[in-house]
Parts: sequence; structure tokens; C-alpha cells
Amino acid sequence: MQGRALDWFTSYLSGRVQHALLSATSSTPSKVLFGVPRGSVLGPILFLLYTADLLQLVKRHQLTPHAYADDTQIYGFCRFADSAVLSEKLSVCVDEVSAWMAANRLQLSHAKTEVSWCSSSCRQHQIPACLVRIGNTNVLPVRSVGDLGVYIDADVTMRVHVTTLFKSCFAALRRIRSVQHVLPRHALLTLVRALIVRKVDYCNSLFAGMSEQLHDRLQSVLNAAARLIFTARKTDRITPLLRASTGCVSLSVSSSSNVLAYRCLHGTTQSYLADDLVRIFADGNRRHLRSADSPTLVIRPTRRSTLGDRAFPVAAARAWNSLLTSRQGRAIM
Repeated sequence: MQGRALDWFTSYLSGRVQHALLSATSSTPSKVLFGVPRGSVLGPILFLLYTADLLQLVKRHQLTPHAYADDTQIYGFCRFADSAVLSEKLSVCVDEVSAWMAANRLQLSHAKTEVSWCSSSCRQHQIPACLVRIGNTNVLPVRSVGDLGVYIDADVTMRVHVTTLFKSCFAALRRIRSVQHVLPRHALLTLVRALIVRKVDYCNSLFAGMSEQLHDRLQSVLNAAARLIFTARKTDRITPLLRASTGCVSLSVSSSSNVLAYRCLHGTTQSYLADDLVRIFADGNRRHLRSADSPTLVIRPTRRSTLGDRAFPVAAARAWNSLLTSRQGRAIM
């Protein structure tokens, strides 16, 4: 990097000061000698560029890293009999990560580090309950972990996330109801879409294949929001109210999967997602079949419908193929 681009980054990163402000009192400004400005657009990107070597370090241990700004996950998989080997491999990897961070003026927060073992519901009793060494501390595996606003439980059923979302949305509905009588309908609609629908729609492609009980709990949130906007009774038909308030009748899980599948097929999303979606005409095993001219996606066979069918390559391919089939049906009609 040189010339104007270098001058731009130099201006962005150097000469920064920070201070604390309380009411009208301000502390003495001090220079920011390390790091990037928080809350900026370039901050996360520059931090990832700075820590790019860290991801390669994790991969050398046959583990998979995933990073978003300063939040890094390390994960791997094994058979239940090899859980102790994976645990030790993870501990050794974290030791090297901690040493690399110390050499690069970064600090690993052991207190905020969590460990979780994931498996199907019927295998939960085989999950090891022993402590995992993270640096100088031993961490007890937890039943659920939070990742960028999504709670992932050990059996990957999304029960913890749905329960948390359910409580949060109804708490927001109670606050909106307390001021309902002084707000016009368009203002209520704006509040509901901002505080309720936005939360339900966030990462809702993860809801693919979840149980009907959990699906009904989230649907009840949208139903209650629609009734609040139009001051409707429980006996009133909910479908027209949902269309007028949230713009949909039910959870738009398939539509979110289709949007993500479209981005994968057109190269506008991460490669680790796009590589798992293959069109039938690009599948070498089907080139001599009649279905080779179809624009649909290959649906991979799975061993377990409870987990395998919910994986992104399978759920997204089925949603995409269903969309194409419905469009072809409307065209024929």
C-alpha cells in the first residue's frame, strides 16, 4: 500500500485521542496508541486484517475458526470416544492463541471464554461433563452459548433462543401497550416492526426444521403484535391482521433461506456457505440424466432428520427447489 491510500489509513489511525465525559465534566484527553476507533465502519475490517494470522494458527491444529471483529470461535468435531482427544487439542490450540495474542499486544479474556459440546438429543447423556482447560483456568461446559445475538443450545434445538426471544418480545409488547392509547396506528406499526418483527426475523433461517411447539411460540408473538396494533380480540381472524401489520402470515423461514441461497449462487456471500450449494446441472454424477437440465439444487442425503435435514445445505436446497416448483406451477396456470 502506498500513495493516497496509505495517507488515508495513516490519517485514520494516527493522532487519535480519547476522554471520558460525565455530564459537563471531561477528563484529560489521552492519546490512543493502539487499536482502532470503536464504533467505526472500518474498525472490524482492520481488526480482522490485523488478526488474520490467528485464523491460520487455529487451522494448523485441524480446528475451524470463525471470527467477527474481536469475537472468535474455535470448533471441531469428533466421535464420542475421541472427546478427550478433541478437548486436549482445543486446550493446546488456545495456549498458542494466547501466546500469539500476547506477542501482538492483544489479551485473551479467559473469563469470557465458554465451551459447549453439541450433539443430538438422544446422545446428550454421552456428552463429557469434565472441565476443559483454557489457559490457566478450567472451564465447565455450558448447555447454551450466545453467538452474535443467537443462543445455541447443546442439542441444537433452538429452544433457549426461542424462549429468550419469546420473553423479550412480550416484554416489549407490554411496554408498547402501556402507551398504546396515545399513539396513532402508524406509530404502533413502526414500533412493532422495529422492536418485535426485527427480532423475530433476525437469523430466522436457523429456525428451519425446528419443532412445531417452538414455531407456535414465535408465531404467537406475531399474532399478539398484530392484535395490539388493531386492538383486536382473540376471536378475530388473525390472517388479515398479520398481512396488514407485519407483511406476512407466518414466520418467513423459507424466504430467508432463499435469499441466502440466492446470494450463495451469485457469489455475494461467504465461500464456506456457497461451496455447499450445487446446482444439478453442475453435478458430475447427473450429467447424463434427464434431470441434468434442471436449475434446482442437489439435496444431500442425511442420516438424521432431526439434525441433518436442518443443516443449511439441505434446508436451503429444499426451500430453493420448492420456490422454483411453485413459480413453475404459477407460470403453467
